[in-house]
Amino acid sequence: MNWVPADAENAHTSSMESCPSLRDVHSINPTHLMARIESYEGREKKGISDVRRTFCLFVTFDLLFITLLWIIELNVKGGIETTLEKEVLHYDYSSSYFDIFLLAVFRFKVLILAYAMCRLRHWWAIAFTTAVTSAFLLAKVIISQLFSQGAFGYVLPIISFILAWIETWFLDFKVLPQEAEEENRFLIAQDASERAALLHPGVLSDGQFYSPPESVAGSDEDSEEKQDSEKPIV
Repeated sequence: MNWVPADAENAHTSSMESCPSLRDVHSINPTHLMARIESYEGREKKGISDVRRTFCLFVTFDLLFITLLWIIELNVKGGIETTLEKEVLHYDYSSSYFDIFLLAVFRFKVLILAYAMCRLRHWWAIAFTTAVTSAFLLAKVIISQLFSQGAFGYVLPIISFILAWIETWFLDFKVLPQEAEEENRFLIAQDASERAALLHPGVLSDGQFYSPPESVAGSDEDSEEKQDSEKPIV
């Protein structure tokens, strides 16, 4: 009878104990991966990410803030109706603030259409609105006579310029990189779950683990004695 050395037997036992079972690998890793995939799919079902929604809210704030400043400017100059008729119906590029308000409306429509409705994942729309805003405000400040009309001659162009560039920074450094990172994580998790499903297609039930019937100890000796007893005695 062959005896296995004690060291080899202990090493084999420790290696078997250190290896995770098929049931543990299948019950922990795939479940965790599927939970992550479901969380990403839930975000996709919402239609728009949280960071993109924040960007759209800031674009709306841009329009409302410029509108509020323009209404205050109309009221300060001697009444909303009189000043509104002067700046809109009798528009003058060198002295009217109505074009700055229209510039804010232009940014709002383009950005909401591009990044809220069409869900664009490129910076060309924000680059276009920021370039138009910057060029128009620089030309208006140089050519017009806004600085001679009090504090609003400084406030409205500067605030409009700053808000346009904050929108550009927020989209380029927050919205697009974060959404790209979340999409990459989703693809990695999905690929890992597919590999786990191929490696472990299913959990084996307890009934599928079986051992062959054990032979009775000394069965060979009993069969030999039986054969000897059946031989005729000479």
